[in-house]
Amino acid sequence: MAGHSKWAQIKRKKAVNDQRRGQVFTKLIRELTVAAREGGGDPNFNPRLRLAVDTAKAANMPQENIDRAIKRGTGELEGVTYEEIAYEGYGPGGVALYIRTLTDNQKRTVAEVRHILDKNGGNLGTSGSVAWQFDRRGVITVDGSDLDEDAVFEAAVEAGAEDVASTHGEYVVTTEAAALHGVRQELVSAGIPVVAAELAMVAKNEIAMSSRDGGQLLKLLELLDDHDDVQHVDSNADLDEALLARER
Repeated sequence: MAGHSKWAQIKRKKAVNDQRRGQVFTKLIRELTVAAREGGGDPNFNPRLRLAVDTAKAANMPQENIDRAIKRGTGELEGVTYEEIAYEGYGPGGVALYIRTLTDNQKRTVAEVRHILDKNGGNLGTSGSVAWQFDRRGVITVDGSDLDEDAVFEAAVEAGAEDVASTHGEYVVTTEAAALHGVRQELVSAGIPVVAAELAMVAKNEIAMSSRDGGQLLKLLELLDDHDDVQHVDSNADLDEALLARER
């Protein structure tokens, strides 16, 4: 989980930049719309939508924006139809990449994702080429600055979590995908400061990266994340060495 956690930290720091706020909202609106389209507009009966609403509120998205996105998904308002497509590929050092997109133009998206990969030491793979290296899990990040590890572990286990790891000043709580919202709610109720909660493809085993390959991978991940159609990128890379090199 070290690589996943550190990359998630980088994304959160980028997201607070005002220049990126519009892009963050664009991605959240797409997720809200698709979640409502697939499971209905009531978050109480649609776990994916409930998570999307929680994430949007954590990003300080105005409620009226959330409501409009949901109504577009349910058909109450006109809007663009997005298709959910996952791409699999490889990055520098042969690391596996799982790229989830929401797009209104599949041909455009695949061409642009392929271009980013090709220009930055990666390549697009076939469906199923890397997915077997990941498990779909709920990942909850907790601010660990003022918390005792035993207290976090106990609260998470009681809430139904699978695992708790301490990394980079945070605690990363892993859950079954279906249990994510319930565990998050239990932690919040227990006074545990949840920084983020998401569904992600978590690597079964991480690959150690050289500082050179890792630095190139970080650039690639950032370029993919900056693409409007890309909702989430997961890799099986341990990014610690690359980040140490960047900080020197």
